Amino acid sequence: MDLGILFGFLGTWVLLMWALFGSGDITMFIDFPSMTLVIGMTSTVIFYAFPAGNVKRLIKIIKRVVFCQAPSIAKLIEDMVSYAEIARRDGILSLENTTKDIEDSFIVRGIQMAVDGTDPELIEQVMTSDLENLADRHDLGKSLLSTVGKYAPAFGMIGTLVGLVIMLKNMDDPAAIGPGMAVALLTTMYGAIIANAFALPLADRLERRSAEEVLYRTIIIKGVMSIQSGDNPRIVEQKLRTFLPPSERVEEDDADKDAA
Repeated sequence: MDLGILFGFLGTWVLLMWALFGSGDITMFIDFPSMTLVIGMTSTVIFYAFPAGNVKRLIKIIKRVVFCQAPSIAKLIEDMVSYAEIARRDGILSLENTTKDIEDSFIVRGIQMAVDGTDPELIEQVMTSDLENLADRHDLGKSLLSTVGKYAPAFGMIGTLVGLVIMLKNMDDPAAIGPGMAVALLTTMYGAIIANAFALPLADRLERRSAEEVLYRTIIIKGVMSIQSGDNPRIVEQKLRTFLPPSERVEEDDADKDAA
């Protein structure tokens, strides 16, 4: 699990619970009809916006955001350069044995097409299409979470309006106005919590994770194409290191100078 997500999630909810318990009576913030209205309507309206099959994938998407570690770009570049060295030294066909030890199926697919002598344009087309499909799936996941974040506060407000109407219908009892107003406002609070402490942060994290994975696979495509064209391993490394942040490139250059 990403420690940043763990810290952010626990920190957000611990502070929220601290504020609620600090009121002295946590039960005043609990109203099951209000919870049912906000959570229920937010859940069901998603099926208006998305096909059921896509909604079912939401749990998988959340698991991927929370539990998948961001891949190491530096390690990927190191691996791609090592494959280039093997191909340069022993011929590209020798990489077929290497694929047995590679865990990333995207790298294996690209190298296997190169070994099979597939046309370079076709290799790039197939791998780029795979990458675009990945980005589309991630965009769908972000859209699902963003939709939850958009509708939850809206339904919270609707719940508040319903509660206010009920309260105003019972103005004959002034003592009931205060408690009625409190219950009416709870739906707004529930909607805001769902959006800002759950859905929207996960949507932003998924967007960032998607960008990382797209970059990772873009480097793989560039690496496979360089290997297929027979580039010198040093050239392959220089091409791929352009994807690193400038600070990391400087560190790599310093390490090369020390090794020399």
